[in-house]
Amino acid sequence: MQKTKPFAKKLNNINNYINSLLEKNLNRLKFNNLKNVVTNNKIVLTFVAVFILFISYLLLPIFYKQSDISTELQYKLNERLNLDLNFSENFKYNFFPRPHFTTKNSILLDNKFKISNIDNLIIYVSSKNFFSFKNIKIKEVVIKNANFNLNKKNYNFFLKLLSNNFSDTDLKIKNSNIYFKNSNDEVLVINKILKIKNYYDQKEKENILNAENKIFNIFYDLKLSNDISKKKLVSKLNLNLLKLEIENQLNYSQELKSGKINLVLNNLKSFVTYKTNKNFFKFNFFNKLENPDIQYEGTFNFNPFYSNMTGKVNSLNLSHLFNVNGIISKSLKTEIFSNKNIDFELYISADKISYHQDFKNIILNFRIQEGLIDANKTKFQWKDFVDFKILDSLFLVKNGELILDGKVLIDIKNLNEIYKFLLTPKNLRKDLKIVDLNFSYNFDQKLLSLRDIKMDDQYNENINVILNNLILKSNKLQNKIYIKNILNEAIKFYAG
Repeated sequence: MQKTKPFAKKLNNINNYINSLLEKNLNRLKFNNLKNVVTNNKIVLTFVAVFILFISYLLLPIFYKQSDISTELQYKLNERLNLDLNFSENFKYNFFPRPHFTTKNSILLDNKFKISNIDNLIIYVSSKNFFSFKNIKIKEVVIKNANFNLNKKNYNFFLKLLSNNFSDTDLKIKNSNIYFKNSNDEVLVINKILKIKNYYDQKEKENILNAENKIFNIFYDLKLSNDISKKKLVSKLNLNLLKLEIENQLNYSQELKSGKINLVLNNLKSFVTYKTNKNFFKFNFFNKLENPDIQYEGTFNFNPFYSNMTGKVNSLNLSHLFNVNGIISKSLKTEIFSNKNIDFELYISADKISYHQDFKNIILNFRIQEGLIDANKTKFQWKDFVDFKILDSLFLVKNGELILDGKVLIDIKNLNEIYKFLLTPKNLRKDLKIVDLNFSYNFDQKLLSLRDIKMDDQYNENINVILNNLILKSNKLQNKIYIKNILNEAIKFYAG
């Protein structure tokens, strides 16, 4: 708007100047001196005449028939961008700041099925060839406040747009939503579009999509480039909140598509190879190109929708997953997985836990089903002395903090070695085989609460009071001393 003020001021000055000239000469204007007036002011009059002609030219589209406008724009949008649009309202024309048509309440179709309602549609056109509407070229299309409904039949709508000809026409989408739905028309995921731009890169000879989006309250940037001649699609995804960058290269020359992904998470690199078609997505994950010590494989089935992932690692670093700043903790706190239509299972086996070498033979079982998240059937061993198994568990978010509630079954294999480790006095070393208890662990506060503790099916009130709240220390040695002391205190009451 600031640029228009000097221009308007100049127009006003010109208008005042012309009026002044007319006032001075109108009374003296006779047939004999008309030639002198025109001659003396021919530059100004020429400018005014050209300006009037230019404005008149820009206003020509106002006189087009609405039926012609709708028909021609509908044809050109379908031909250039493969956008099948129905217009329920008339178009309005404006030449400022550049020539464009606007309309409201349009409908976007895909294979004759409605996929979006568009509240506001703006079509910018070239200022050339206004004398013939059929020769007008569309320079840019802007979609605002639209709701896209995608499912298994049209989920790749935005990818298909990249196969269009954007060499002369850009496509922008702003302040819109994408609703991904299952076969029962139930919403699985809602993606908020902040800004999307489709255009053609003349230098690289590729169609480009730049997007700023939000999903599950997580902002992310996405760039897609499509080399149509080579049938190669490259994407770059950046999730700043999770400190995650993903670069993907997809070859879609065959029906069974293949690709590879480079991931960077907290400056740690890893790699994925995959194959996919319209029914499934299968992948293999590894942390090194040669002799990897971390491997995962998984499948995402699209109809019906479910997914599973299995992995095998030498050493499992739980801090990357479950600490306050870990990827899983952050994801769970956003309630990203609370959707009841998500069905996912993660199974990881590991030889040991990083920084806690005494824990081994870990089986981490993590499941999301009907909006609930649990770690049931997770198992691990402490040395060769104790087996642990988690049952009836549930991840919760309370007051912004991540909590795991559940039950633990403890099977003691070598009680004597445990007593030796704890330095328990011999007169307190009573026989014990099975311990079961309920627990609640706050990941943010590192607070472990134990309750309903039964030792060989016997309940002791004093033991439950002592072990009710365990505050884990940040120092490993401090934790070891702290746990030894508090367990020995509980053993005293058990021994009577």
